[in-house]
Amino acid sequence: MTTILAYDLGASSGRAMLGRLTDNRIATEELHRFSNDPVRAAGRLHWDILRLLHELKQGLLKAKHKGEKLRSLAIDSWAVDFGFLGRGGELLGNPYHYRDAHTDGVMNKLFAEIPASEVFGRTGIQFLQFNSIFQLYAMAKAGNPILEQAEHFLMIPDLLRYFLTGEKHNEFTNATTTQLYNPISGGRHKDNGAAGGWDKGNRAAGGWDAELIRRIGAKPSWFGHVAQPGSVVGTLSASVMEELGVDAIPVLAVAEHDTGSAVAAVPALNRSFAYLSCGTWSLIGTEVDSPVIDERTQRFNFTNEGGAYGTYRLLKNIMGLWILNECRREWERAGLLYSFPELVKMAGEAAPFAAFIDPDDDLFLPPGDMPSRIRQYCDRTGQRAPDGPGAIVRCILESLALKYRYALGLTETLSGQRFDGLHMVGGGIHNTLLCRWTANAIGKPVWAGPDEGSAIGNLIVQWIAQGEFSDIWEARRTIRDSFPVTVYEPEASEMWEDAYGRFLRATRLEAAF
Repeated sequence: MTTILAYDLGASSGRAMLGRLTDNRIATEELHRFSNDPVRAAGRLHWDILRLLHELKQGLLKAKHKGEKLRSLAIDSWAVDFGFLGRGGELLGNPYHYRDAHTDGVMNKLFAEIPASEVFGRTGIQFLQFNSIFQLYAMAKAGNPILEQAEHFLMIPDLLRYFLTGEKHNEFTNATTTQLYNPISGGRHKDNGAAGGWDKGNRAAGGWDAELIRRIGAKPSWFGHVAQPGSVVGTLSASVMEELGVDAIPVLAVAEHDTGSAVAAVPALNRSFAYLSCGTWSLIGTEVDSPVIDERTQRFNFTNEGGAYGTYRLLKNIMGLWILNECRREWERAGLLYSFPELVKMAGEAAPFAAFIDPDDDLFLPPGDMPSRIRQYCDRTGQRAPDGPGAIVRCILESLALKYRYALGLTETLSGQRFDGLHMVGGGIHNTLLCRWTANAIGKPVWAGPDEGSAIGNLIVQWIAQGEFSDIWEARRTIRDSFPVTVYEPEASEMWEDAYGRFLRATRLEAAF
């Protein structure tokens, strides 16, 4: 039995997961769970990075108290956000939260200096106003004093790894999400001991785009060595070992963008597969060997994010269950305390297909009064707004399912593949109504599971690096054998086909196929 530790940090909570591999079966145990609450200070929204470090240490202490002898540990988290180190490795301020307003309107300002087609052609990454490129550009234009002292740019897992090990590395999958990484001509990676079938030095030929970095007002010297998933990138530092009373533990880079880890954990048996990582955000796409960078992927705002072992994730980023979560928070503020199962039950009892939203409309990006924004969207698009929590939740879930169909069709068109069904992973699979409606909307089976996809993907990359699996496909077969997968078959196809046409008209989405 080999025991390892995965830290999986999401936008609202984090967890420390023990992974045990026994007789070719994976078992997981949630060792420590904690909230991850953004902090508003002086008009800005930040991550409490030192609180996250504290919680990581609590996970190590709990493992010690259980008598666990950890073979390794690794961290994955959300993408795009970052912190800076200055002289002597000092942290320069708390990292901004990607929903902070300092990037409002920045995209168009940058495109006035660097055409959008050039940015996409150099990076292959979809345009979202909170991408690292726009955050850095906004900081540079505002004359943010942090940039005057900055020496090292580290994304969230990079920064936490630095606090634990003293080593500074940028990890590949998260680096690609910055929209400052050129996957084609940025400079060839060197092999760093990554295992698991990656064609060393060939399938990941890119690197930081120094010219693009300079043109947004940043410095290429801030951006360091890019480590591939499966690389050993440090060991717990002497000071951390002394503080916690633990032994030296190797720290690995995994697919540190949590979606990259979730995709690594998709229990697909067919090498051509489609996935939906479903949670606060919904990410739907497929795994490809090389980035797909052309006019069509830019037109439909698809992205080419790095994956494990030199692959790329051709995907569409959709707003996801964030909209539902914000509605629930607003109702709680009004004294209406609904559990998620209660809201789902109310949605199932509401009238079907009464109104539709495009979950990716800019209205739904910031936190706030989401029910009012849904009503505003419906007023703007000439629809009767849903009335009451059940109708609002039904509108959200039906719209998500139909947007998944839209994005899945685009994924097939852009990748030149056809998929027999859709693998759903992540916490969103506990919403069985959404799973069932997604199968209905796409007219194909949905295979839901595992729910802790990011943590499991984190674990298997560690085990592959240690030689416990020969490659990711052996690991995926073991995931399939170790965790339940629920199958949802499509129903009421004619009704959902009619609803899809109405959804496209209401949202004014371009029908591309």
